Amino acid sequence: AVVGDGGVTIAKRSPIPVTTGNRYTVASAIEGALEGARLMDIVPSEATLAVVGATGSIGRTCAVALSPEFKRTILIGRDIERTKSIANEIGSKAEATTDIAAIRDADVIVTVTSSDAAVIQPEQLKRGAVVCDVARPRDVSVRVAKEREDVLVIEGGVVEVPGNPDFGFSFGFPPKTAYACMSETMMLALEDRPESFTVGKDVSLDQVEETQRLAAKHGFKLAGFRSFEKAVTPEKIESVRAAAARPVGSPNPGAAQGVKRLG
Repeated sequence: AVVGDGGVTIAKRSPIPVTTGNRYTVASAIEGALEGARLMDIVPSEATLAVVGATGSIGRTCAVALSPEFKRTILIGRDIERTKSIANEIGSKAEATTDIAAIRDADVIVTVTSSDAAVIQPEQLKRGAVVCDVARPRDVSVRVAKEREDVLVIEGGVVEVPGNPDFGFSFGFPPKTAYACMSETMMLALEDRPESFTVGKDVSLDQVEETQRLAAKHGFKLAGFRSFEKAVTPEKIESVRAAAARPVGSPNPGAAQGVKRLG
């Protein structure tokens, strides 16, 4: 999906159907972001959402789906005109920028760029923020895990697969879990739908909702959260909540030290 044209050319030439898996990746990112907000006592209708990589197929659909839940939406992309176009589609409470520093105002961040290096650094994050990192390789610097105990970072797109599957290889996750994109192909097999399912650069909300229905039917669901290759335990979440609730006068891990532009 990233290096090609969203699978279109492969689908035309392949003797078997293909899918990028982006429909279920979007669905799992939406669920993860909202669940992360709930765990951190963030009320979306009073909070600010940021989507980093908003002009990509996953980022755009996440923005369109999530923005109605939030008071304000910040869209960050490399191309300002394309980013503005998506902001216009969402409406008056959305704004567009190419400046990654804008995430400093966000309570919930969904990040899904195709960058080969981390684009989100510790000093750019608001105290108590939730970051749902859907990108592979990840967008969030490992420094965040070391320096920001008051921020909850979760990996998006990790799904618990029903039954007792033996994949024959390791995704690097615990047993019975896989990427959402791979889980989409499993759903299609269970549905006996040998068709090119998600191809191209656009993913509609109707397509996402269809995949959510298939997931519910067959028992696919969001796996327990993981962050930087480790499980996010209830104790970890309580620790982040406690750090975020410290008095403002206490040492602030988020003191600005400079910013980095996207693109």
